[in-house]
Amino acid sequence: MTSTADHLSAREDRVWRAYFETQVLFWRRLAQQLQQDTGLSEPDFAILSALVEAPDTRLRAFELSGVTQFEKSRLHHHLNRMIGRGLLTREQCPGASRGTVIALSPEGRGAIEAALPVRAEHIRRALTAPLDEGQIDALTEISETMLAHLRTTDGTQDETEGGCG
Repeated sequence: MTSTADHLSAREDRVWRAYFETQVLFWRRLAQQLQQDTGLSEPDFAILSALVEAPDTRLRAFELSGVTQFEKSRLHHHLNRMIGRGLLTREQCPGASRGTVIALSPEGRGAIEAALPVRAEHIRRALTAPLDEGQIDALTEISETMLAHLRTTDGTQDETEGGCG
């Protein structure tokens, strides 16, 4: 069996391994802390965050799939669970004979508003606190460069439109 070291230079392998392990540990830790401190999963948080920022706090399911990167069946089941927990509602599109939107319920709004400052503290502790100002600036520049490259090579859009149109 070959490893990435067989195909990457030593420098490339070092950056890849550090980046990969950092991402795995970072997201695992944030997910555990979010669940423990708020009762929300990462997918819950992503969906509630998207809805709280959406026009009229409503989006079509396909728009939410762009946020979560869930395939259709998984998203459908997760939305149903969140609706069952009272965090979301499913509503008919106004003036449309078919089509629905997923809407933030008052309970969902309360959950995301309570979770946002908790998540901010988690991010500070795990991401920005260990870095000095120069490292934060460098990480920002690196991340923005990588993001721009990935967006141009895979066609990802950074904006979604809300509503039923």
